[in-house]
Parts: sequence; C-alpha cells; structure tokens
Amino acid sequence: MTPAVAVMLGLGVITVVLLLGAFYATTRQDRRTPGDGFSGETPLPPPVEAERSPPRGPVQDTGHVGIDYPDPRTIKVGDTIECQGARSRVLGAVYLSCQGVQWTEYMLDDGSRHHRWLSVETRSGNTPGDAPHLEVLLWTPVPTQGMVPAKRMIIVEGAEFFPADRGTASFRAEGYTGMPDRGLLDFADYHAADGRLLSFERVQGGAWNSSYAQSLPPGSIMIDRKV
Repeated sequence: MTPAVAVMLGLGVITVVLLLGAFYATTRQDRRTPGDGFSGETPLPPPVEAERSPPRGPVQDTGHVGIDYPDPRTIKVGDTIECQGARSRVLGAVYLSCQGVQWTEYMLDDGSRHHRWLSVETRSGNTPGDAPHLEVLLWTPVPTQGMVPAKRMIIVEGAEFFPADRGTASFRAEGYTGMPDRGLLDFADYHAADGRLLSFERVQGGAWNSSYAQSLPPGSIMIDRKV
C-alpha cells in the first residue's frame, strides 16, 4: 500500500466516524425531553400513582329545609299541618315585624276548645360565624288570671320566669285570627330555668293573652297543601 493510498483510507475512516458521531448525537437530542438531563437539569424520577384513600362511609346529615323536609315558612292559610301526631287546620296567619326582625304566627284549629299558635322565625346565630337557623315554636294558651307582664321575675303555676325580650311589633293579619287586619302588638317574653318559654301578647288597647312555647325539631311538621 502506497503512502497516498494509506492517507486516503485514513481520511475516509475519519470521515465515516465523524458522520456516525453526528448522526448519533442528532438522534439523542431528538429524544430528549425537559427533565431528562437537557441543559444540565436533574433527571426526574418516573411518576408514581398516588395511593387511593379507602372509600368513606355515608356522611351524617341533619337535613335541609325545603329539601329533606317541608319548609314551615311556606305554610299558607287553609293548609292542614300535622305535628306531634295531631292534625290542625291553619285558620289564619299574622305577619309581624319589630326593629327589622320578622316572623309569622299561624293560628291552628286541632278540634280542641282552645286554638294554638305556631310561630316561625329565621334567627341569626349566637356568634357572627354561625349560620342562621329556623326557630319553630308551638304555643299553648295558659291562664294567667288577669296577670300583666312585669319587667322583673314573675311566677306562673309555681314556676319562676325571667324577662327575655319585650317590645311592640307591627302586624298584618290574614284569614281568621280574631285580630284586626293591621295594627300594633305588644309582647313580653320570659324564660324559666328549665328552658320553658312564656309569652304575653296583646293588641294595643286590648287584654293580655299568655302562652307557653314548645320548640319543635326540624322536620317535625308535615304540610298538606290547600287544594
């Protein structure tokens, strides 16, 4: 082999090696993705599927007004309601407002000698973060023998009642209530140590009437709509 041929063969081998190196480098770069060490980045570990937490049991829910049980705020005059195992017809309704607070009192006829009242009020929570809640009270007349509400403790049927709230509300009456269509209503509320509630009410210029209140739990009232 002459020196010229050897040189030519050497150049050819070098050319082939350079071409193969360039092709290999190009192929490697085409397959690179961010995180595979490109531009000095540290390779990321392969993704790991997050472990699934075991399925949770059913969540206890106290229910939602108007969804899981009838909304007592939708009661209308002429409806029939059922509570505490007794059915009562709604004879009338009184819509009251006092210093921005509004509530409704429904007059009920359950066939007994005395009519009872059902009051429904949306009350704010005890603290600013508490959600509003419905207060539903069933009122039963109690004889007070001409007693008038005092600004101090009073005794009714041997129980001590302490002042809770009092004021004058404007009202609008609908249906049969035994009250004018519109007017002003004085009220005075009391509470006993055992949780009992007592309220005095009168249409201005009239005599005082008194009733005990019993709180009804959510969902305890069924409503048959007036046809």
